[in-house]
Amino acid sequence: MRNGLNSNPFGLAANRKFDGYFLNDRQKGKWFEVDLLNEKGSGVNKKVRDSFVSDRIINFWMIVLIGGLLILGGRTAYMQVIQGDHFRAVAEGNRIRIRDIKASRGVIYDRYQNLLLENVSSFSLAIVPVDLPNDEIELTTLLDRLSQITGKSVEEINDLLAGQSDYSYQPVILAENLNHDQATMVEIISSEFPAVILRSASFRHYLTTPTLPSLSHILGYVGKIEENKKADYLQQGYLIDDYVGKSGLELFYEKTLKGINGKEQVEVDAFGEAKEILARQEPLSGNNLVLTIDSELQRVAEESLNKVLTSQHKGRGAVVIMNPNSGEILSLVSLPGFDNNLFSQGISQENFSNLINDENKPLFNRAISGEYPSGSTFKLIVAAAALQEGLVNPNTGVNSSGGISVGSWFFPDWKAGGHGWSNLYKALAESVNTYFYLIGGGYNDFKGLGIDKIRAYAEKLGLSKPLNIDLPNEAAGFLPSPEWKQEAKGERWYIGDTYNFSIGQGDILVTPLQVANWTAFFANGGVLYKPYLVKEVLDSNNNVISEIKPTIVSQGIVSVENIKAVNRGLRQGVTDGSSRGLSNLPIKVAAKTGTAQWSSKYEPHAWLTAFAPYDNPQIVVTVLVEEGEEGSTVALPVARDILLWWSQHR
Repeated sequence: MRNGLNSNPFGLAANRKFDGYFLNDRQKGKWFEVDLLNEKGSGVNKKVRDSFVSDRIINFWMIVLIGGLLILGGRTAYMQVIQGDHFRAVAEGNRIRIRDIKASRGVIYDRYQNLLLENVSSFSLAIVPVDLPNDEIELTTLLDRLSQITGKSVEEINDLLAGQSDYSYQPVILAENLNHDQATMVEIISSEFPAVILRSASFRHYLTTPTLPSLSHILGYVGKIEENKKADYLQQGYLIDDYVGKSGLELFYEKTLKGINGKEQVEVDAFGEAKEILARQEPLSGNNLVLTIDSELQRVAEESLNKVLTSQHKGRGAVVIMNPNSGEILSLVSLPGFDNNLFSQGISQENFSNLINDENKPLFNRAISGEYPSGSTFKLIVAAAALQEGLVNPNTGVNSSGGISVGSWFFPDWKAGGHGWSNLYKALAESVNTYFYLIGGGYNDFKGLGIDKIRAYAEKLGLSKPLNIDLPNEAAGFLPSPEWKQEAKGERWYIGDTYNFSIGQGDILVTPLQVANWTAFFANGGVLYKPYLVKEVLDSNNNVISEIKPTIVSQGIVSVENIKAVNRGLRQGVTDGSSRGLSNLPIKVAAKTGTAQWSSKYEPHAWLTAFAPYDNPQIVVTVLVEEGEEGSTVALPVARDILLWWSQHR
């Protein structure tokens, strides 16, 4: 048109005066009024918006645009270059999955190949996070159905999944040991939701411990990996839901029993459904263990100890039986025991609380971890040391008139009026305290061994340090010294301390295993062996991989002649001393009783340690009854039952 209204909505140029108004820079971006004239000269008043934009706004949006392009480019480079491998793996995971195949854990036999535990097949319910539905309604429906099957709340299930990445292919276990109905329901749901997997698994079933609970301390149990240890185990090739040894042989021989997990490469479709197995690496089963333990002898020892504890209204005790010629442990009993099947499928909080709150501490292995004053069983070591140092010979006599006095202190014999004239044999047979006071600490002109020499011989025979049996948590025991007493109690060492030490009283602490091991040293003629529980390692087909040989720790500490003298005193203890209750057995036995005082409020611990046959020792039996009072009346009956059965069956 003539006024150019088709090309310019205003029909005029900037800064052009029009009917009294100017369009200038100050008016840009504001509402203003103009009179638009038509061809007839009539004016029409209109409100219009200035279409002009300032240079400042243009520059601002150019900066925003360039900045956005830079951010987009940088992010693209980061994802392609730095995170490229990760996203390629995620993309490839949508087509190819690596699935783990659990290895079967090795089993354990006793020395006669009696199976002590087995792996029982079971099913578990797992979730693969990356395959979970993206739709909220579908996801809610799925979680509700899983909650009904597992008995877990939706919140609990969400908590289990919360720690997993949405892109994780690692299955998360929601429930284990499913029954038949639960497994069937999971199989049905898995056909609808690829994220749900029914996994084949197994759990440990301990065959003997429901009726022979003392074996639980030996075998131990398995459990889930602790949260703070998962990273370490994963680096070692474990799966996040693997069970690992927690105590006993299950823990000590974890690497031997575990085996190596296998893998399979599976092609899946867009819904996560497996279509084809592309490759498979078979799992390698764990190795099996053959123990030195005689499970029948273990049962005899446990039943006898339990009978005595019940009849004497006592709650705690231990028995160690070993072969003195090798260090093989034939039986290791600690009462009370527990059923380790409680742990194999995940122990309930109620059962766990009952165990840890029991005042008798059934989870505590007294045979290797309990530390007690040794009582008169320690006199074997003191007698051997005095003979070896030449302080006495077997016939050197001491008159026991009821004890000895040092200043205002009196150190008594256990027998009122004393034992009369006593040589080494009688001193051991009747446990004459006066004899050991003298050879240990000396008296008047007679110089005894002294604390340092007694300690030296005790250390050589395995005291104050673990014997390194193949079980975890073995205690070291304790040998007091003048330096320790000064530091711990702020007191100097007195002759009375040496006297008490010489008869196994005072601050000395030993384990039942240590007592059995030094008894074996005397039984075999002077060789100190390392005690052990596993004699063979087998592959999954029970072919022998390795055989554990006896390990000699030391020998020659005491001469054979001096050992024979000590043994003669132990034999006299059975024929005419404190161990006479063993004299009517069909085999000859040598033994030493002990009564270990440890508290002014509680009864002393009862000990007995013995070996048989006397002329050709094949077995050592050590018995401890906590707060059992007299070893000759409480510990001895247990040893008698064991030796009688062994003589008839072994």
